[in-house]
Amino acid sequence: QVQLVESGGGLVQAGGSLRLSCVASGSTGIINGMYWYHQAPGKQRELVASISTNGRTTNYADSVKGRFTISRDNAQNTMWLQMNSLKPEDTAVYYCKAGTYWGQDYWGQGTQVTVSS
Repeated sequence: QVQLVESGGGLVQAGGSLRLSCVASGSTGIINGMYWYHQAPGKQRELVASISTNGRTTNYADSVKGRFTISRDNAQNTMWLQMNSLKPEDTAVYYCKAGTYWGQDYWGQGTQVTVSS
């Protein structure tokens, strides 16, 4: 069993920055890949960024490449999403997800990011 707690969302002007955090607790040893998703009103939840178990492989949606950075520190059981040069199109609820070695996913509660134009 894994619990994920997100924080760091808020209201920011276009061009600004935010850093989201996701802290895992419970049986954190079963986590492999971790992921950030976002979901805007009326739209599908979509993958923003992913990071491998040891943090050495990362992938990003085309829409955020060059602006967002995903990272993790397994000793702290924490994953971050550094978001720079924010655009109004980034406005969404952001969710973290942890995968396990056996295909089970755990989700955080989500944190709201609002970027004003």
